[in-house]
Amino acid sequence: MISKQPVRSPFVRREAAGRNARQGGAAAHIASSTNGSSSKSSFRLARIALLAILPLLALPGFASADVNTDDVEYPQTLSGNYLAGVIAHGDHDIAKAAEFFARALKQDSANQFLLGRTFTLKLANGEMEEAMGLTKAVLAVAPDNLLGRLASGVYDLKKRSYSSARKNFSQATGGPLAQLSDKLLSAWALAGANKVDEALALLNELHGPEWFETFRTYHAGLILDMANRRKEAAERFAAAYKTDSASLRIVEAHARALALAGDKEGALDVLNTFDQTANGSPVIANTRKLIEEGRKPAPLATSPQAGAAEVLYGIGAALGRDGGDEFPAAYLQLALYLDPKASLALIPLAQLFQQIGDYGRAVEVLERIPEDSPLRRGVEIDIALNYNALDKVDEARAHLMKLIDADPSNLEAVVALGNVLRGRKIFAEAADVYTRGINSLGDKTGRAYWSLYYFRGITLERTDRWEEAEADFLKALELYPDQPMVLNYLGYSWVDKGMHLDKALGMIEKAVELRPSDGYIVDSLGWAYFKLGRFEDAVPELERAVELRPEDPTINDHLGDAYWKVGRKLEATFQWNHARDLNAEGDTLATIERKLKVGLENATNDVKAPERAANGK
Repeated sequence: MISKQPVRSPFVRREAAGRNARQGGAAAHIASSTNGSSSKSSFRLARIALLAILPLLALPGFASADVNTDDVEYPQTLSGNYLAGVIAHGDHDIAKAAEFFARALKQDSANQFLLGRTFTLKLANGEMEEAMGLTKAVLAVAPDNLLGRLASGVYDLKKRSYSSARKNFSQATGGPLAQLSDKLLSAWALAGANKVDEALALLNELHGPEWFETFRTYHAGLILDMANRRKEAAERFAAAYKTDSASLRIVEAHARALALAGDKEGALDVLNTFDQTANGSPVIANTRKLIEEGRKPAPLATSPQAGAAEVLYGIGAALGRDGGDEFPAAYLQLALYLDPKASLALIPLAQLFQQIGDYGRAVEVLERIPEDSPLRRGVEIDIALNYNALDKVDEARAHLMKLIDADPSNLEAVVALGNVLRGRKIFAEAADVYTRGINSLGDKTGRAYWSLYYFRGITLERTDRWEEAEADFLKALELYPDQPMVLNYLGYSWVDKGMHLDKALGMIEKAVELRPSDGYIVDSLGWAYFKLGRFEDAVPELERAVELRPEDPTINDHLGDAYWKVGRKLEATFQWNHARDLNAEGDTLATIERKLKVGLENATNDVKAPERAANGK
């Protein structure tokens, strides 16, 4: 399958799903390391309190704030700004939350809670001057505050005040996360003071969860590499690779070390092994080109500041994968403050903004990646997808079409644009885009290209070009036999058209066997039984589909039809009403309303189940 592969954080495994056990321990201690964060209960209380003060907004003397959250104007009072900050934080709007808490802090400068929230949010939002200006006040009331000590130590590192930086790092508390941050950053401070052996000795004192070992060994290698002790560095990178061969940065470091030692073949083998399972990476591709051309790779960290930024990036990216926003964002912002050229830190930071729905900020972050960076091509695609999430379809289309016009074989851009258009039901144009990608393949064939034919098949089916669509689905199955999505789509389409019924049903049953928890595919099986007149068989499958996808109006509608056919008409009416209330649209809504008035026999139910797939689900 052709898919957009995000750049992985140094210690995040390749798999798209599931947590890395080595990272889970760090994330588990975030709560104990965060001072003054708002809980869900405080967010609910703020909503209630806001409702109580809303009538006051109309009274004289209550000037509305110039920033709105949820289209509500807030009073320029301590309580108004505080409540607005809590609500903005609950809505994952870091920038607004930081602004409102800062306003409240100005009105109550002695309030320690407001100080802590303002500092943390300013840091997470990248307002580094404001955050650094609050550091002394934060540490005066909470001397062991983790983020406070990190910020103060990073500020010292940036000024090359290495002794002061180490003192700050050592005073932070907060469980394993603080311990890991202290030892790694302090080691880089010692390296900055040309005390490499002391730095290595300090790293040897780092003991804790199993996932500590990867960080410890990798950063020991970076410090040795910066000190030009290449043989020792290579040994550390090799050890780190044994513990985690799925980490992009460790793979890159290990391959570079092998190349410097004269083992070009071994270096390329490491890179190729990574690419076989990671579907390619621009960073790895750039390293491969460097090694193939026989150029001497530079150290990944050329200064203590860059090395410490690597620590903050690695931890921040790992925490971000485990959930949360402001704490990992703070680590990533500190990495960028320390080393503005740390482009890799911009990728997980943008992903954090995407996760909380702030697509505009994600675009701003991604635009900071230099044009000459090997990351830029993939970033251009991410920028376009964020424009699409902002409903700026023209911008997304123009952005991706520029990439395709420059290189029609850029299949990542082809699939991205095709999927944007398909999701917007611009099927004819989407089909043309997929066709450009297919035409660029030439004689190339293989499983990697099945999705191009599958996606084009969907757009052709949706524009009533069935024979061409069927040929594409069959081609996709030729490239990737038993691909469940293709089996489901083609199998259902055949059932819907009364074609190849036995074979079609077998395909859908195979798809369910491969994806038993996919509500859409289970629905296809139930609906196939329904279309074949096997109503008693249809009911349990459709009930299971509703359990898996309770929010889908079409599946609920299908269950209503099946209930009606087996004589459970009251339940059928309930399901139709429920489907209608789930924001059913177009033909589906019209058919539901017709059935509610005249019953199933007198209504026409011609909604196509594959429409769900056409919408990108």
